[in-house]
Amino acid sequence: MAEYAKDYTLPELMAATVAREFKDGEIAFIGVGMPLIAASVAKFTHAPNFNIMVEFGAFAYSPRRLPLCVDCAVNCERAYWTGTLRDVMSAQQAGFVDVACISGAQIDKYGNLNSTCIGDYYKPKVRLAGSGGANDLASSAKRTVIMMRQEGRRFVNKCDYITSPGYLDGPGAREKAGLPGGGPAAVITTMGVFRFDEETKEMYLEKIHPGVKLEDIKATVQWDLAVSPNLEVTEPPTEEQVLVMRTLDPVMVYLGNGRDVLAGDFERFIKMFEDSYPVMTELLWKKNML
Repeated sequence: MAEYAKDYTLPELMAATVAREFKDGEIAFIGVGMPLIAASVAKFTHAPNFNIMVEFGAFAYSPRRLPLCVDCAVNCERAYWTGTLRDVMSAQQAGFVDVACISGAQIDKYGNLNSTCIGDYYKPKVRLAGSGGANDLASSAKRTVIMMRQEGRRFVNKCDYITSPGYLDGPGAREKAGLPGGGPAAVITTMGVFRFDEETKEMYLEKIHPGVKLEDIKATVQWDLAVSPNLEVTEPPTEEQVLVMRTLDPVMVYLGNGRDVLAGDFERFIKMFEDSYPVMTELLWKKNML
């Protein structure tokens, strides 16, 4: 049985929780950031045949260094195949993606996400980054896993704009709209883990992170949140999971404020790459992945 880590951070807990959503043999469309850390944890622990796909065109790679953008050459390392953005987006639209990890600024009880604007679309209070590939993934992937910070302004009764569709307005709505994908399977936040009721398609709380109070979670949700009768505490990360995270991201670029630490320090930036490579190579050997 795996040993649980006694020393871990909230981002590490979230990344480990997302990693457990990924299954061996699946194809996952993953963006750079914490989802990439989670995908790498899955790949190097319980799911060695897990296949990571990234937007710029790489498929089924095994990174031994930390990719810092979707176009990073590290994303090609030991990849089964490298192509173009058009290739991978066409593949996911054709239904080849089992799971995708996405996020947004707002989410409603049906798992619809807004990453377009706050307020009226034509006269917004804030104009956000937009969809990127998130709408395609939410529409076409067999299931999605959503990661986001939990705050009252984010868990809203109604999104100001639906960028990435969840279950729209309830049961049957995705099918009526002609969306081929299965919809959101889980929402993993800074406070807990949420699922969706099979009949109503409404979000409910399944797990609560260690040290978090139920009333604090409910205070950040604008609708009447349902709670599982079998509410559990979120499983901590294992020592092996934390090892992978801290080897790939030792200065916490994605799991903390590492970008500020690395800013202007090119030597430290290169050292991060150099230090992770031999440790990850040894892990690959132990997992019979080389």
